Amino acid sequence: MKIGTSHYGKTKDGKSVTLYSVENSRGLGFRAISYGATLTEVNVPDREGKSDNVILGFDTLEDYQERSPYFGSLVGRFANRIAGGTFVLDGKQYSLACNDKYGAGEQAVANHLHGGNVGFDKVIWKARPFRSAEAAGVRWSYTSRDGEEGYPGTLKITAAYTLSESGELSFEYWARTDKPTPVNLTNHAYWNLAGAGSGTVLEQELMFNCPFYVPVGPTLMPTGEVLSVKGTPFDFTSPKSIGKDISRLEGGYDHCLVVRQSGEGLDLVCRARDPKSGRTMEIWTTKPGVQFYSGNFLTGQPGAKGKSYPKHGAFALETEFFPDSVNISHFPSCILRPGQLYHHLTRHRFA
Repeated sequence: MKIGTSHYGKTKDGKSVTLYSVENSRGLGFRAISYGATLTEVNVPDREGKSDNVILGFDTLEDYQERSPYFGSLVGRFANRIAGGTFVLDGKQYSLACNDKYGAGEQAVANHLHGGNVGFDKVIWKARPFRSAEAAGVRWSYTSRDGEEGYPGTLKITAAYTLSESGELSFEYWARTDKPTPVNLTNHAYWNLAGAGSGTVLEQELMFNCPFYVPVGPTLMPTGEVLSVKGTPFDFTSPKSIGKDISRLEGGYDHCLVVRQSGEGLDLVCRARDPKSGRTMEIWTTKPGVQFYSGNFLTGQPGAKGKSYPKHGAFALETEFFPDSVNISHFPSCILRPGQLYHHLTRHRFA
């Protein structure tokens, strides 16, 4: 296992950002920066043994600060959306930034997305590399103060990105709080198993271990229902291409699917395959849901190494609690209370 560090740049307010690189003997590796605990590359060999980066990203820190749609970042305090940016907890109402807007003028609607204006994707994380004979990675830590972005409680977070010699990339999160607060952490990598910037992912195949999905309204907020995927575009219980049924949805996929949980720890979420390169990726998690996003808001913007990212140029698979679960009581609870430990493990297996 190889691990290295180098200076990546300085933020607009003069804070130093470090780049960490980790690689195993099979040519599988990742790079991540301390700004947002952000993955900048995940390099995976294809069927011929040629390694390529399979996540979207940028070349410079300035790009991540100015125009990143959460590429590779650790998002929180609450990943996904909260309706109207408000919630009531133990009888008290809290107001959060509404940074996700739909419509214009008097008809405009806004919701809270991925932690607000300055979520965990925009802070500097303390980092410490680690290595053993069979694995290596980076441990991250950050303390979110009481009232940050409107959330109650001081939240102390630790995370670890771990690469194994056998070809697994794991994301693990722990958190404790001194006041009741919603917590929903995930990594927001945008995957293209053919290689970042190689075109759309519409021909890549997915199989979800998800018999149900969470319907949404016009502003992508849950209706509160949980429905069977049978007969819908969300039925990936058998492998199919992302593009097969995408035209049946306005814009594309941006929905939470419900993971079939065994109650025994890690559960299979998804198997992804790129027929062209032969790369496959399995995702396993301890969380009840996965937000499947088909890169609907990519616009052909320039990315790393002179490549561009077209609409549907990648997919995201964000393992998490359901969106707006802080306001929908029959959804799995995202509330962390003093004395409790938040723990979340998601594992990616490449071949």
